[in-house]
Amino acid sequence: MENFERIRSELRNADFRLTMEEPYVVCVELSLDGGRRQQAIFLSELQDDDGREYLRASTMVAPLAGVDPRRALAFNWQSRVGYLALGDLDGEPWLQLCENRPYAGLDAAELSRLVLEIGGMGDRLEQALSPESDRL
Repeated sequence: MENFERIRSELRNADFRLTMEEPYVVCVELSLDGGRRQQAIFLSELQDDDGREYLRASTMVAPLAGVDPRRALAFNWQSRVGYLALGDLDGEPWLQLCENRPYAGLDAAELSRLVLEIGGMGDRLEQALSPESDRL
């Protein structure tokens, strides 16, 4: 992918439901479990110190309150894709599942796979950590 607009275009071409679009951020809403669950995946552009662009895919998983940090660190150690990080949602700390990919080497198939994988895994983590609801 050459730029974020190309990523946005590929998401549209793949028929993902975009619920928010800003200059360097989009939100993809995935319908999971036969339409019974939804998961929002945010895609945004990052740059490293050398000016190289990266795509960050992230999804909120669970409020940090009540989550054992050892479980989060164990997940980060065992995970082949994605990592847990701390994010903010309306002033409340939340765990997020994130993945950063360089634009170089990112194609349409990998972009779709990334959205589906982060969304699906994020929803499974949400169910494990907050089984009472589908908050995101």
